[in-house]
Amino acid sequence: MNAFEIVGGKPLQGEIIPQGAKNEALQVIAAVLLTKEKVTISNIPDIKDVNKLIELIGDLGVKVERLEKDTYSFEASEINLDFFRSEIFKSKGGSLRGSIMIVGPLLGRFGKAAIPKPGGDKIGRRRLDTHFLGFEKLGAQFNYDKKTNFFNVDASNLQGAYILLDEASVTGTANVVMAAVLAKGITTIYNAACEPYLQQLCKMLNRMGAKISGIGSNLLTIEGVTELGGTEHRLLPDMIEIGSFIGLAAMTESEITIKNVQFNELGIIPDVFRRLGIKFELRGDDIYIPSQKHYEIETFIDGSIMTLADAPWPGFTPDLLSIMLVVATQAKGNVLIHQKMFESRLFFVDKLIDMGAQIILCDPHRATVIGLDKKVKLRGIEMTSPDIRAGVSLLIAALSANGTSVIHNIEQIERGYQDIDIRLRALGADIRRISASAPSH
Repeated sequence: MNAFEIVGGKPLQGEIIPQGAKNEALQVIAAVLLTKEKVTISNIPDIKDVNKLIELIGDLGVKVERLEKDTYSFEASEINLDFFRSEIFKSKGGSLRGSIMIVGPLLGRFGKAAIPKPGGDKIGRRRLDTHFLGFEKLGAQFNYDKKTNFFNVDASNLQGAYILLDEASVTGTANVVMAAVLAKGITTIYNAACEPYLQQLCKMLNRMGAKISGIGSNLLTIEGVTELGGTEHRLLPDMIEIGSFIGLAAMTESEITIKNVQFNELGIIPDVFRRLGIKFELRGDDIYIPSQKHYEIETFIDGSIMTLADAPWPGFTPDLLSIMLVVATQAKGNVLIHQKMFESRLFFVDKLIDMGAQIILCDPHRATVIGLDKKVKLRGIEMTSPDIRAGVSLLIAALSANGTSVIHNIEQIERGYQDIDIRLRALGADIRRISASAPSH
């Protein structure tokens, strides 16, 4: 198994370009199944989760052509619907959480689909009910086969409907939208997610001939059309990577410029970093972060301890809370991190405590961080990454720590971050890939 060996405590310097957005990629790549015409997508990140989905739709019969390192063309003119019943699909679909995203477009265009129970991060129970309830409202019928662990879906007569989502799920909204664009009549989706990635998907579908209004709000109206055409689409930069690099710069006292960030699409993220006392400036569409010896967490107006919590967009994304937690360990002041949306995502704090951080884990959803103001540096240890975001948080901690750290299970990190060791080395980080067996504990 591969691991990262990191010698920390060294300031970094230079420019870094964020990769294309992973979460947007999984949605818009699935959307190519909605048309028989060619769709070209650029700024696609070269990461495992995205590559697996591209391979999966290729197995379905989509003609996939790699035009450049980050640009692909897709043509779904001939789809093999029998592929759903194959063992190959079962093993590939089951190992990729993003495989659920192909169901909506296939239901919309062909009226049927099947999906194995998806896999993904171990960050608590991530329900798929929102997807399935939305499809059922449109007229789809589900049959779950316990023996094979497959969901078989019949949607031969999809009709527009009023849908109130039970949660503002990004993937759930995207999936239902992709089914609804080819359904008969008008579909209204209330409590829709409105993340920039979902807005990007809707704009792309409209360029393909869909009729979606209310983009950017939590109330989407979709007038069904009979077919969609081809288009070209460019992914946004990954906001989670951008946030990770801001946190990395602050923790390691580095001077870093993050290039081409599409600042207007970052929402509340920059403001939350400012609340932790991190200084940066916008130069064109680049974020420049100066080297900072100290950063101080704000308090609320009445002087009480700052609470940082995740929420559906335009609230703060849950994917950056673990980064915030790590960054707060070296801030001046205290903060309560409240992870509302997923249980188990804070279960990596024991590694930070082993590194010398002052954290009280209150329960599975809340942790109080007592900032060390860089008076006591974290120390390097051997640890294992439990999921993508925790893995990068531990990587940031290791780069700021005194001594050597080893992070195992880096396959989890590489599911979401392209060439992360190569890109960090370009900034001056002392990080190398090694072969190492994971610790037994």
